[in-house]
Amino acid sequence: MDYRYLGRSGLKVSALTMGTMTFGGSAQVGHTEQADANRQIDLCLDAGINLIDTANVYNAGVSEEMVGAALAENGRRERALIATKVRFKMGDGPNEIGLSRHHIIAQCKASLRRLKTDVIDLYQVHEWDGMTPIEETMEALDTLVRHGHVRYIGCSNYSGWHIMKALQAAGARHGERFVSQQIHYTLHSREAEFELVPISQDQGLGILVWSPLAGGLLSGKYRRDGGPESGRHVGGFREPPVNDWNKLYDIVDVIVSIAEAHGVSGAQVALAWTLGRPGVTSVVIGGRSEAQFKDNLAAADLVLSAQDRARLDAVSRPPLPYPYWHQTFTANDRLGPADADLLTPYVEDFKRG
Repeated sequence: MDYRYLGRSGLKVSALTMGTMTFGGSAQVGHTEQADANRQIDLCLDAGINLIDTANVYNAGVSEEMVGAALAENGRRERALIATKVRFKMGDGPNEIGLSRHHIIAQCKASLRRLKTDVIDLYQVHEWDGMTPIEETMEALDTLVRHGHVRYIGCSNYSGWHIMKALQAAGARHGERFVSQQIHYTLHSREAEFELVPISQDQGLGILVWSPLAGGLLSGKYRRDGGPESGRHVGGFREPPVNDWNKLYDIVDVIVSIAEAHGVSGAQVALAWTLGRPGVTSVVIGGRSEAQFKDNLAAADLVLSAQDRARLDAVSRPPLPYPYWHQTFTANDRLGPADADLLTPYVEDFKRG
C-alpha cells in the first residue's frame, strides 16, 4: 500500500480509504451488518488501509456507531485513522442542521460518543452552508482542534470560491485551515479538474475522492446492452447524474477493453486511473460485499501503461469551458504547474490544429 501526505500536513494516509456508507444502510445503497463490517475493516487494515471514512448523516449515525464498535475491539483503533463529517440534518430542531458553531460542536461531541473515541483524526464539513458566516464555521472548527477533539479539518463538496473564502477566513485569524477536500472525481465526472484540483495543488490540500466508480457505473457491469439486476442505479440512485449515456458507455467500453487486456475487473481500471491523477491523495472505496472490497483493494497494485492512460484520458476528456479555452489559446507560454496539469493536453491539441 502506498502512503501519501494529506495536503501540507505531516499526516500520511493510505492511497485507498475505506468508505462506510453501507454500514447499517438500505437495499438501495447496500446494507452491511456489524459482523460483516468487522470483517471488512479487518480486510482493509490487513491490506494496509489506515483511513476509515464515515459521516454523522450516514444512516442517521448508525454508520458511526458501527465503526466505533468495530474499532473498539482487538486493537483496531490503534491501526486506524477516523474521518467523519458534519453539516446535514440530524434532528427536528431548527439548529440541528448546517455549519453554525452550535451545530458543529454539538455534532462533534455526538460523533465522538458514537465512534467511541476521544479524538477524530479528520473532521470534514460535508457541504457548503450559505446561511452561516464562514468565519463562524472556521472558528468553530479551530476550537475543536485547539481543545483536542479533532486533529485535522477538511471540507467536502465545496466549490472553488467556497474553498478560497474558507482558507482566507482561517488565515485572517491564524486559525486551522483545511488540509483536504473530499470530492467526486471520476472518468465520467471530470469537472473537478477545472477548479477543485488546481486549487488543491496551489493551496496544498489533499484530495480524497468519493464514489470513484460513480455508484458502480464505471465497474463495467453497466453496458449498452444491459446491466445488473441489483445495484444503486437499478433502484433509481441519482448520484452522479448522467447527462450523456452514450458518452458514459464509450468510457465503459474502453475500461472493459483495458481490463480484459490486464485480466482484471473494470472497477480496478477505473480506480487505478483515479489514483494516478495529479493531486489525488486517496480514493474512498466501498462495497456491498467482501468480494467487492477484495476486488477494489487490488486496484492499489494495478499499473496502467501510458497507452492505457492515454486511451482513458481521450475518451473521457471534457470540453473546456471559458476562460480555460481562452487561456489555452493565449496563455500557454506562461502556465504554472497547476495550470499545466489541466491545460497541457488541450494546448497540444490546439497546436496540432
